[in-house]
Amino acid sequence: MSDPRPNDAPRKSRRSRGFPAAVRSLLELIHINEPTRLDATWDEPMDQLLSIAPSMPEIIENFSLLEEWDERYRYVIELGRGLGAFPESARSDANKVPGCVSQVWLATSVQRRGGAPVLTFIGDSDAHIVRGLVAILIAMLSNRPASEIVAADPIAMFEELGLREHLTPQRSNGFRSMVTRMRADARAALLQ
Repeated sequence: MSDPRPNDAPRKSRRSRGFPAAVRSLLELIHINEPTRLDATWDEPMDQLLSIAPSMPEIIENFSLLEEWDERYRYVIELGRGLGAFPESARSDANKVPGCVSQVWLATSVQRRGGAPVLTFIGDSDAHIVRGLVAILIAMLSNRPASEIVAADPIAMFEELGLREHLTPQRSNGFRSMVTRMRADARAALLQ
């Protein structure tokens, strides 16, 4: 039997079927049909490497729509899948985040806007859940002035989303290590 949709009609991802309709449509946007995942190289501008991901208010709203924790885990994993491609050249010891059980890389770009340093982050991990946590941190802290990054409280947001009580202590410690790294980069940018 032939597919009744036109050739260019998007196909629904099997991974998003278990979610409520409102979140399913978001996940279809995040997972997209691959062309929007960016295949930029490290030499290209940082904004070309950014993820196609929802904003932090959207993430919070979507978490509130998901009642079961297995749905929330899957949503975190889908957020990680929405991250832009991380360049192989950036998988260096300098970008590796210490204190994480999984391998995590964060690369930082600093630009001056109105004299103030603004940081943009890209990241990746070899673990699906951790990659989703990276995506949440990027949504919260990337493309923001260094002073706002230093003042932000990602740990409080982590707890507000209920992640601390539903993740292993190792994952929670890894999240804290990522926050420490991003804040350290912001502090260094303020001193330049």
